[in-house]
Amino acid sequence: MKIQGSIYRRLMLQLVGGAAVLAAIMFVLFQSFARQLAIESQDTTLLASATSILESVSIQRGEVTADIPYAALAMLGNVSDDRVFYQITQGRAVLTGYEDLPRYAASELPSDPASWTADYRGDQIRLVSVSNSLPFNGVLTPITVTVAQTQDGLAQKLTQISRRAILIGAVFFVVATGLSIWTARSSVRPLNTLAAAVSRRGPEDLRPVSAPVPSEMAPLVASLNAFIARLERSLSRSEEFIVEAAHRVRTPLATVRTQAEITLRRVDREENRVALKKLIRAVDESSRAAGQLLDHAMVAFRTDHMEQTQVDLSAAVAEVIDRQRPVADLRDIAFKRRIAPGCTVFGDSILIHNAVTNILDNAVKYSAPETTVSIEVTQADGVVQVAIRDQGPGFGDADTETLTQRFARGANAGQTVGSGLGLTIAAEVARAHNGRLTLGNNPQEVGACVTLSLPS
Repeated sequence: MKIQGSIYRRLMLQLVGGAAVLAAIMFVLFQSFARQLAIESQDTTLLASATSILESVSIQRGEVTADIPYAALAMLGNVSDDRVFYQITQGRAVLTGYEDLPRYAASELPSDPASWTADYRGDQIRLVSVSNSLPFNGVLTPITVTVAQTQDGLAQKLTQISRRAILIGAVFFVVATGLSIWTARSSVRPLNTLAAAVSRRGPEDLRPVSAPVPSEMAPLVASLNAFIARLERSLSRSEEFIVEAAHRVRTPLATVRTQAEITLRRVDREENRVALKKLIRAVDESSRAAGQLLDHAMVAFRTDHMEQTQVDLSAAVAEVIDRQRPVADLRDIAFKRRIAPGCTVFGDSILIHNAVTNILDNAVKYSAPETTVSIEVTQADGVVQVAIRDQGPGFGDADTETLTQRFARGANAGQTVGSGLGLTIAAEVARAHNGRLTLGNNPQEVGACVTLSLPS
């Protein structure tokens, strides 16, 4: 599986990055708006002061006089500790005030109040000029009043505003980041829910995915369900093929074995008898393999569609023992049973019968003649256990986990006819019922001990 990036991380980076950009834009806009508002406030105060001074200018006895009111400059001093400058000009001639004060940059005097920023004596100042025309010697003479103020107080206010803007931006970024994390998790939660719903399924569960998903994930779920349907059809065809092949192989093999046994009775030469015995053995192995392949296909099918009922496991084990007794009697193998009554489990009776049959069949098959096979059924702590012990070669030092794989046989199986599917079938039945199959050597004497544990 090739993994490229993470949707959650990508979404987080985009959302958090967007929050950071928005916080930066908000800070710049907030600071710009605050600066503009502060400058407009300062211009309003400067304009009021200049207008008050301009109203005090008059022409008396042929001379321009200006009685600057105290309040005109005091209002600027009350706003902040900045220095205040003024200038009154008649045309281009300075009547009073600071002669080197910067003048309006335009070639003509401003007809409306004008404001601008300039450098003066090493400081940045804000200036406002207003003009009016007065009759002087029969001619209208333009009188201009310019009032200026340094911007130290404005800079301090802007610094305070910037700090608050940074704090607001940081709070916004933290809140946006928290919302981004919540949004990213909420966005990928349907994916996690779908993955969990699929991963919780057993290996045989091929039902369509029916978990509710957002519309954006509908194509993914539809494709997944289509794949599951194709897989189920493929598995069904495989199982049908195995069942059909097993059925079609069993009858000819039985016929071949019968004819080989009849021929064996009529043949006297030893080499021919040996050849016929090998043929009979090969037929037995093929017939057993076909039968167990059929059983395995049936188990694989029924684990998907189990008919679960209350199964009396004590009675089921007793029934399996009775069925296996004729085979055991042929080899003088005795059954020693200790079955607690009333041990019930909830499951598929056919699958459970099949599992117990395969375990007991293995015990009989690998036991030496004239030995005993012990069958014990117990119930404790909500678990029913079927323990079957034989006096055969046991499992030796083999890895018992590998013996439940298909067609796996132990190294000490010898010449015993087998297909390697009996324990596989029992293990699959145990897993389908949330139980387990435990393999081990008989702790009390020689032989193997196989325990099937199922929840009661």
